[in-house]
Amino acid sequence: MAGRFFKQKKTFWRVNQNIRSHELRVIDAEGKQIGVLSLREALEKAAEAGLDLVEIAPTAKPPVAKIIDFAKFRYQQEKKEKEFRRKEKKGSEQKEVWLTPFIGESDYDVRLERVKEFLGNGNKVRVVVRFTGPQMSHREFGFQMAEKVKSDTQDIAGIDQAPKFLGRQLIMVLTPVKQKVTPEA
Repeated sequence: MAGRFFKQKKTFWRVNQNIRSHELRVIDAEGKQIGVLSLREALEKAAEAGLDLVEIAPTAKPPVAKIIDFAKFRYQQEKKEKEFRRKEKKGSEQKEVWLTPFIGESDYDVRLERVKEFLGNGNKVRVVVRFTGPQMSHREFGFQMAEKVKSDTQDIAGIDQAPKFLGRQLIMVLTPVKQKVTPEA
């Protein structure tokens, strides 16, 4: 697999003579709707304006075409896609921290610091209390551990999902709380 390059799928636009539909809903260069025209009439309007006829919605009934410079149109579409991809990557991630119902105090403090760090970065935190064999008979200790995490982070986090059991795990999701900035007097 190494050495293979995968190209991103490029959108194909039908332009001018490549448009197959006989009737088109035409939009002019300013974005105003001209109406439903035959392909020949639409091509004549585009030629009069010195621009291209680009089919922008081929699945509509009738298909929609716009009179615009094709290079400008393609640039605008690429810009929209880049903006969409940039916004798509942004956002909070969900981080996960594992605990056990009988965790040592120093280990708990380390895990709590990780939880606070993740919340400070704006990420959601999934707190998982894992149970092994005989620990399952004492589920109440898991709920106590979840309550302890909740109380230790109450000033910086809210509960997105209350503690609940899924198999051998007690799961709780914390969400960062927006901090209010108060001007100092």
